[in-house]
Amino acid sequence: MFTPTQKQFKLIKAGLFVAALLPFLRLVVFVFLDRLGANPVEFITRNTGDWTLYFLCITLAVTPLRKMTNQPALARFRRMLGLFTFFYACVHFLCYSWLDMGLVFEDIVRDIVKRPFILVGTSALLLMLPLAATSFNRAIKALGPTRWQALHRAVYAVVLLGLLHFFWMRSAKSNYAEVAVYAAIIALLLGWRVIDRVRSPRRVRSS
Repeated sequence: MFTPTQKQFKLIKAGLFVAALLPFLRLVVFVFLDRLGANPVEFITRNTGDWTLYFLCITLAVTPLRKMTNQPALARFRRMLGLFTFFYACVHFLCYSWLDMGLVFEDIVRDIVKRPFILVGTSALLLMLPLAATSFNRAIKALGPTRWQALHRAVYAVVLLGLLHFFWMRSAKSNYAEVAVYAAIIALLLGWRVIDRVRSPRRVRSS
């Protein structure tokens, strides 16, 4: 088991922070270089949506990876990864509401109600708001560990809504291959949690 020193942890965390920010910086560079293709709005919106789903999967993978590799230190990166998920989700919604809808509130609300895939995506973002707001130590102390953990189980609903949002977007072009890959990954991550929870009481009784 590798236990990083405080200095090593800070260096690893800083490197992970930069790596997580790179997709956003890449988009900024593409904007300045005019490399967003024939439909810049669609390119930016879809790219930020893809990265939201990527980070959701990465964040959910931390706990299984931590337990399977016996590396408790990995849990210390989960909060930052979760906040980056929220960051990319916010940028994704901002691209839609600003670049696509011109920040006209009435039109945005009408479009959300009219199109189910946008309603689902918006619901996922709204569910992420309390998770991001309570991701800090002070909030954990205020809520208490039990209530905090119960609240943060909403991430499972977020990832399923995100997958449904992605499915509806791709179904418009009959493109299901990528959806199937994400569905398999998410099923694996959630299935591992179910199996781990079923086995946990047995471990307690046998210890």
